[in-house]
Amino acid sequence: MNTATLWLRGRSITVGSDWRFCEARIRIKGRRCFSSSPMTLVLSSMPYEKELAAAKKAATLAARLCQKVQKALLQSDVHSKSDKSPVTVADYGSQALVSLILERELPAEPFSLVAEEDSGDLRKESGQDTLKRITELVNDTLASEGSNGFSTLTTNDLLTAIDNGKSEGGSVGRHWVLDPIDGTKGFVRGDQYAIALALLDEGKVVLGVLACPNLPLASIGSNQQHSSNEVGCLFFAKVGDGTYMQALGGSTQTRVHVCDIDNPEEASFFESFEAAHTSHGLSSSIAEKLGVKAPPVRIDSQAKYGALSRGDGAIYLRFPHKGYREKIWDHAAGSIVVTEAGGICMDAAGNPLDFSKGKFLDVVSGIIVTNQKLMPSLLRAVKEALNAEASSL
Repeated sequence: MNTATLWLRGRSITVGSDWRFCEARIRIKGRRCFSSSPMTLVLSSMPYEKELAAAKKAATLAARLCQKVQKALLQSDVHSKSDKSPVTVADYGSQALVSLILERELPAEPFSLVAEEDSGDLRKESGQDTLKRITELVNDTLASEGSNGFSTLTTNDLLTAIDNGKSEGGSVGRHWVLDPIDGTKGFVRGDQYAIALALLDEGKVVLGVLACPNLPLASIGSNQQHSSNEVGCLFFAKVGDGTYMQALGGSTQTRVHVCDIDNPEEASFFESFEAAHTSHGLSSSIAEKLGVKAPPVRIDSQAKYGALSRGDGAIYLRFPHKGYREKIWDHAAGSIVVTEAGGICMDAAGNPLDFSKGKFLDVVSGIIVTNQKLMPSLLRAVKEALNAEASSL
């Protein structure tokens, strides 16, 4: 019998040739439901294509806003949240833009966004000037896009857009996951940062986009020499379709792959620029046990995932200090960009990363990323280094 593959919310269903009338058993919230009524189904070989296009547009526009702010960083553009981490008007503006664009481009989809920022500080009297600045930036960015999909936004519109990011995520349904500026400290310094956007479907990451405005298009590997100094990369991936890179704002895309190095002595590794974000000492111990000769490449943000996905380095190590809980927006987009490029993302015990538990990503000790050839030896080196650290306490 002839069959056809249907995609329903990204899931493949194989049915007979007369699929206009089909029996479907669907599990909804634990209950088994039965339907034999006619169903209108869309035949598609490209699941999540519409969502990926919307995510690329949203991240690119957010990057444009961030570039504008970084070039003319004003003293009033930076203040501190209650946890003392720097927050910029670009952080809030980026989140508002992504929220607005996703809702506009995907009007038929239930909208759920798990994001880093909320509008609490902006609703205070002390935040009114910042709120007005954000509103102006977002309106200017939308106007530069030439879009007639939005009327001029008010400050209340911006607050609503920012607070769309209050979803808790989880294992049921679809949830967008956003870090509006991953690497805020790098952004403030004028260094690397990323707009990191991913889509979860039933707890699984199914697509991811990384807009990296300051990342060179050429390799940043320690042994690479290139004459090009063009910067601005957009990495994107969706499940089962590989990872691609293009110039930020460009249209020519190139499929990328992680490196195929199998000798640790030839490998180089990435880690966070900020010592507060990871244990540089532990990473150094792991590298030594693994036999890595090259010094670490330290850059901010999930730009590390993008660089790793195109083979700039072979390993990424992240070992936060005791008591810190990882957030899903810090790794969701980056993880699929690497895995679709042929890499592996695990915690230090070799467990896959689980994004289905809400806002937090609970991992054992840390996160390690590399290619398939190096992962077994990397896991052994990590175990040895962690045991040595524990015995020294």
